[in-house]
Amino acid sequence: MNASSAPAARSRAALTTIAAAAAMTALVAVMSGCAVTRVDPPAPVAAPTQFKENALWKQARPAAAEPVPEQWWTLFDDPVLNDLQHRLVIGNENLKAAIAQVEGARAALEASRSALFPTLSVGVSGTRSKSPDGNVTNGSINRGPTNSVQASLNASWEPDLWGRLRLASEGANASLQASADDLAAARLSAQATLAQTYFSLRTAEAQEALYDRSVTSYQRFLDLTQARYQSGVAARSDVLQAQTQLRSAQAQLLETRSTRGQLEHAIAVLLGLPPSALDLAKNAALPKPPEVPELLPSQLLQRRPDIAAAQRRVAAAYSQIGVADAAYFPSLTLSGSAGYRSSTLSDLLSAPNLFWSLGPSLAQAIFDGGQRKLASAQARTSAEVATSTYRQTVLTALQEVEDNLILTDHLREEARLQQEALDAAQRNLELVTDQYRAGTVSFLDVTTAQNSAFNAEASLLSVRNRQLAAINLLLKNVAGRWTPA
Repeated sequence: MNASSAPAARSRAALTTIAAAAAMTALVAVMSGCAVTRVDPPAPVAAPTQFKENALWKQARPAAAEPVPEQWWTLFDDPVLNDLQHRLVIGNENLKAAIAQVEGARAALEASRSALFPTLSVGVSGTRSKSPDGNVTNGSINRGPTNSVQASLNASWEPDLWGRLRLASEGANASLQASADDLAAARLSAQATLAQTYFSLRTAEAQEALYDRSVTSYQRFLDLTQARYQSGVAARSDVLQAQTQLRSAQAQLLETRSTRGQLEHAIAVLLGLPPSALDLAKNAALPKPPEVPELLPSQLLQRRPDIAAAQRRVAAAYSQIGVADAAYFPSLTLSGSAGYRSSTLSDLLSAPNLFWSLGPSLAQAIFDGGQRKLASAQARTSAEVATSTYRQTVLTALQEVEDNLILTDHLREEARLQQEALDAAQRNLELVTDQYRAGTVSFLDVTTAQNSAFNAEASLLSVRNRQLAAINLLLKNVAGRWTPA
């Protein structure tokens, strides 16, 4: 090639490059108008206007913007429970695992977003080679070894023509939000479990105090009966019956102490501690059941994190439909590289050794054995499963509230009646005891009165524990609040 033709060749090369770039730009513009059609998830489940069992509920105060506090356990007004709940959030191992899952979902979201950007890489290589036929260097054949040194900058980018990457990013974001809601739901569940275990612990302590009083009372009656037997007033069977009552109460006292210890161990594990590391002071007084204001079903659907998690998983599943459908379209990749290549390191960065390349690549699957069709069908099936799961979660949540509303109301009335029964049984025991001392009734009458009073108080403790459990679950179901990730 002579000197006069060199500029013309360079001009033709430049025009060719410009034409290729223009054609590539036009192709991208045309293909961008063919984005995958978004498949929108179904509308959220509509909540009823009111709970059926609200008619039974006595509202304690006018409804406010936040009728149930986020720290709902404070309604029980128990400082020990408040402290345990604070320690739970810090030490519970299940919550730590849920936090790690949120961070993993956050990393997955960032990874999906990074696919929208070009990738850059730097390469440096050096080789020494020898060919039997020799290597052509500067127009001459060199049959000896040759060196090659190269440094390059490489770039590639896949334009999101069909919205596949965008939909994948939206799905990852929905999954992240669902993981954050799972964390909030796990926290709520752990808090409710801790509260219920704590109430059971206090109930066991109250039962222990009851059995302890019973042992003391039965011991006094045994002493009295033995004295009456030795005086010839009471029968031997009365002494044996008194001994039976005493030993039975002592056995129940030991069982209650064992139950109390196991519950304390369970609380320690919930706090992330070894079972032997927690020593709670005993308190035989049960927390007073709080009054909870009336709530609307719509408030429930807005507050519960498990409902929010299920709804966001529906959104994530429907995003995957678009990702699967995008596989039917070709993929376009823009790639380019530039660098220096030389046989010696000393002149590697000189202008004559500069090289570059730029161009698009288009790939379209022609036959895949039905993989794309099956992937699309699987995505749609997963979306249907997520939708049904979401709807079932809502229905279950509404049922839980309805169940606990009616249970709480009935237990309130049951506790009142059981308290009246206990008062009557205690008055009867006092009367029968005086009559027994006077010799006007048999020891069987005393035993019957003692058992009635004992059973009435034990039943009252059981009802109060169930009442606390029902209110605890009700507050857990309606007090859920969470912070979006």
